[in-house]
Order: sequence, then C-alpha cells, then structure tokens
Amino acid sequence: MRLTHWSFVLLLPAMWVTAENSQWGTHMRLGHVLLALILFRILWGFVGTRTARFTSFVKGPGAVLSYLRGEFPHKQHKGHTPLGALAVLALLGLTLAQVSMGLFAGDPFDGATGPLNPLVGVANADFLTDTHKWFYWVVFGMIGLHITAVGFYGALQAQNLIGPMVAGSGEKAMNVEDNSPTQWVRALACLIVATGITFWIYSGAPPLT
Repeated sequence: MRLTHWSFVLLLPAMWVTAENSQWGTHMRLGHVLLALILFRILWGFVGTRTARFTSFVKGPGAVLSYLRGEFPHKQHKGHTPLGALAVLALLGLTLAQVSMGLFAGDPFDGATGPLNPLVGVANADFLTDTHKWFYWVVFGMIGLHITAVGFYGALQAQNLIGPMVAGSGEKAMNVEDNSPTQWVRALACLIVATGITFWIYSGAPPLT
C-alpha cells in the first residue's frame, strides 16, 4: 500500500537523524513503528490486493532478463515490474535486518538498549550493535539505487514510475485487468497482527503461556 511506502520515506531519514543526535528514546520508538509497518507489508504481500501480493509481481530470472532487454512492455502488466519486484524484496529484507539488529543491540553508555538484548550474550550484542551502526549505509545505498532506477526509466524509457506511487494507478493496456479493491477487513487484521507482534517484541518477547 502507498501509505506503507511513504511511511518508509519519512521514517528512515527520521531514524538516521535521531541516531546522529543521540535521541535514543525517539529512535527506538520510531524503530518499533517501522517494524510494525514492515510486518504489515509482509502480511499484506500474502493476503492484500492483487498487485500487492508477492505471487503477482515476483518473477523468475527469465522475466527479469526479458525486462532488461525491453521484451516486457510496462503497459502489459499492472503493479511492480520484474526489476522493481527485486527492489521491493531487497528494501524489505535490508530494512528488516537493520531493525532486527537494533532490537538486540545494546550500549549502556548511551542508554540505547533494544528490548531483545537480554536474549543474546554480550559478544553477540556487541557485534549486532557495531553492525547496526554501519549497516544503515547499506539500506540507504539500496534506496539510492532504487531512486536512480526510477529516474532512469522515467528519463530514458518514458516510463512514469512516480505517478503510480502517488496516485496508486498507472498506464496499462486495455486487456490488462484492473487491480482488485482493497479489502479493509483484511488490512485491519494484518495491522492488528503486525502491531501485536511488535508490542510483544517491545515487551521483551515474553513466553506465550
């Protein structure tokens, strides 16, 4: 959903700013919001609208190569392109990895300790903390690559990728089926599950007994 996409756009820079300014309380609260959104998007990728489901836009290597050769006209499908699908998976995976490391990270000297820190040893916590500090460059690098690709296809391929991100619809051929309507009950259920898992983690992942 577009709301999730644009929330990432706002949250990731905000988390970088709060970390750079040692605003750890805000940083960790934003991290939990980001975690809930990632979990929601993953769940929505299985039960959401047609174009949001992973099965509808994640293609094999053959489709990606065909797209790069120009043999996969963008108007002949609705939703993410084969190459865009890889970007979606990479961004979700890298962001989830970054947030997960933050949950286990711990630095008592600056007051930033993730809720799952007690579940790992000191050595593992130190490793995750150090990795968490530089891994955001990997995330932002992927974001930069994604933005560059959007600009490339907009400038050289006359393919408007920003418009659909804003309006939720784009150009398509007449024979291409429209996206299925959003089922808000499913969306609410996904949000409740994602929020529940996040709150459980925020509480230190106590045993479910």
